[in-house]
Amino acid sequence: MTFLEARKILAALHDGVPLPLLLAMSGTTNALELYLRAHAARAGMDAKIEVLPFGTLGQHLHSSAPRNIPELFLLLPWDLAAECDWRLGMGAAPDPLDAVLARAEQVVKLLSQRPKAHFVYVSAPVPPLYAAQSDNIRLAAELAALAARAGAIPLSAEHFSMATYLDNGCPVAGTGLSAVAEVLVGLLLRPPSGAFKVIATDADNTLWAGVVGEDGIDAVSANPHGRPFRHFIYQGFLRRMKAVGILLAVISRNDQDMVLAPLASGRMPLRPEDFIMIRSGYGAKSDHVRALAERLNLGVDSIVFIDDNPMELAEVGAALPKVTCLAFPETDEALPPFLDRLVSLFDRRQITVEDTERTEMYRRRLAAQLPVGEQSLTGFLANLGMVLTLHDRSRGDWTRACQLINKTNQFNLNGVRLEVDEVAAILQKGGRMFSASLEDRTGTHGEILACLIESSGRVCSLVMSCRVLQRRVEFAFLAWLLRHWQGPPLSFAFVPTQRNEPVRQFFSDGHFVAGPEGLRLVDSRFQGAHEADLALFTIREDAL
Repeated sequence: MTFLEARKILAALHDGVPLPLLLAMSGTTNALELYLRAHAARAGMDAKIEVLPFGTLGQHLHSSAPRNIPELFLLLPWDLAAECDWRLGMGAAPDPLDAVLARAEQVVKLLSQRPKAHFVYVSAPVPPLYAAQSDNIRLAAELAALAARAGAIPLSAEHFSMATYLDNGCPVAGTGLSAVAEVLVGLLLRPPSGAFKVIATDADNTLWAGVVGEDGIDAVSANPHGRPFRHFIYQGFLRRMKAVGILLAVISRNDQDMVLAPLASGRMPLRPEDFIMIRSGYGAKSDHVRALAERLNLGVDSIVFIDDNPMELAEVGAALPKVTCLAFPETDEALPPFLDRLVSLFDRRQITVEDTERTEMYRRRLAAQLPVGEQSLTGFLANLGMVLTLHDRSRGDWTRACQLINKTNQFNLNGVRLEVDEVAAILQKGGRMFSASLEDRTGTHGEILACLIESSGRVCSLVMSCRVLQRRVEFAFLAWLLRHWQGPPLSFAFVPTQRNEPVRQFFSDGHFVAGPEGLRLVDSRFQGAHEADLALFTIREDAL
């Protein structure tokens, strides 16, 4: 959030819910206050901020009783050990290290006695007070550990600015003001410790590396080598969370057996029995999350949903705003802060026997899963800004289209794999190859659909990536194709397989009838019936 964005958000705030709070920090607060109010306004809250006078945080702790309003403490090393304050100039020789740490421990005790307080600790550099560098390193490490003991959320030293602290007393770097304010406001608005009970995780490219429906069961992995290493660590983390009483669930856009097989293979840290529920299918993931909460008799606000797909996160967040949605990290470097965030949400100070047995207790209460109903996604999809680009690959480069035909399992017309020379032969005889690419406000999804039509009008291949199921791409594509098709009547060589349930659902909408060449459209009503699906997209035509 930039300064101008913060001002615009505040200008647009009307009738926000009052949010009184005390901001306690050893520095000037003016710059930070603006961003605090803006991030609160984003959540519909009108922050009423009280601040401590400059340099009085320690006095406030020792002489003031806890307030009946939330207190936000932005802590720095010198709030625990005054000797570390750079503005003091390192004049007098410090007390022995153990004495300094003992006083810091007393400060932490005072902090822990404030029931409405929330803490953030910025790991700013400490001055070299001692001749032995090992003592200086120990001082910094133990101060950070004491802050963590008080329940402080750690922030890295990059959020501190020596220049602004020495110049005007503000310890927060200008580039870090928005990030720090967001963390502070998040502490105020998050549910109390223990309110989160369930981690509902996606499977493909989250629990494991790869897409099981396209790569195959043996190709997906969560091993401590290469790309899957991140997923190996994540599964190990989830197993530890289960051991302290957190319920685990899978929400996957797959067939049930395809989710179970990698977990049951013995090649992964987690097993099917580690999960209280595995919900899979091709409806909206928000439906699955809602059904999960109902089945467990928990509020949706007790669930943290994790997925690598921004569209899935946006859909669940829009349909169930009380669900906390987190993106699985795209890089190894992003993994530690992601896991830290999860730990902070599921903070467990004490572990009971009931915690360690919670999964089994819930499993005993569950007799069966509830069916999940379809939820219309039209409103959500209409706001995605989807752009569908149609390509004529009949005479161009159809490499990716051929890869899709030979890789896709779930939305696959008949499961038939075609060699390159077979595709070339169909096109040389007057056949047509079309493909489609998709992008939206969450990013680009690449080439996601391929359709190969013989010169007779027989559609011998129609496949679509499972990444874009539920976006109505297949309906929009066929409506577009019927509008432009000038060849013989189309028929579809549909053959049910063990994996292509989404295609069967596609052909079950009443506009198709079986014939000698395969499924045919009953009449032209399909195009009219799905014009609304076509209208969900901005259509672009490439080389048609």
